[in-house]
Amino acid sequence: MPRSFNFRIPGDWRVRLARDPKLVARVCLGILLLANLMAAYAVFRPVGGSAEELDAQIASLQSTRQRRQMELQRMRQLVSRIEQARSTGDDFLGKYFADRRTASSSIVSELDGAAKDAGMKPKERSFAYDPIEGTDQFSMMTVVANYEGTYGDLLQFVNKLDKSQRFLILDTLVATPQQGGQGMLNVQVKFNTFVKEAMQL
Repeated sequence: MPRSFNFRIPGDWRVRLARDPKLVARVCLGILLLANLMAAYAVFRPVGGSAEELDAQIASLQSTRQRRQMELQRMRQLVSRIEQARSTGDDFLGKYFADRRTASSSIVSELDGAAKDAGMKPKERSFAYDPIEGTDQFSMMTVVANYEGTYGDLLQFVNKLDKSQRFLILDTLVATPQQGGQGMLNVQVKFNTFVKEAMQL
């Protein structure tokens, strides 16, 4: 059933409005004044802010966006550098750090090969492994090796070890002449190197 939207004025007001046309004019003027005030407020103080305020907000948001884009670009460069450093570090570890289970034999074969090429005679040697503080993935291997040879042989031996593909750190080198040894030296060399521990599963 359709509804009627006829607004009825209460009887008392209807009688007053019919008798006094000035009151009708005042009510209409009041309604128009209220509508004009609302329109003026909407023009001078828009809901979203004035044009200047909106321009200032846009400029602020654009500068914030540019700063964030620069920060994002810096972070991307930083991530790229970190990945490159990680890759370089992994290559270094793979090339210069031997596995602990094969380190002794590979170091011995390299030292013996360098000694043989230099004319030095290998003697006794010892190995020790020390943990590295802060990591359980690597250990420091200390090698103490004794040799016999001339001063020239010793220079060649040290030169060959210096050109080694392994990461060998010469800690100490002690050379003492043999009694009645015709220029022969007893040489003790102490090296440090780093080895990778077997990963626990």
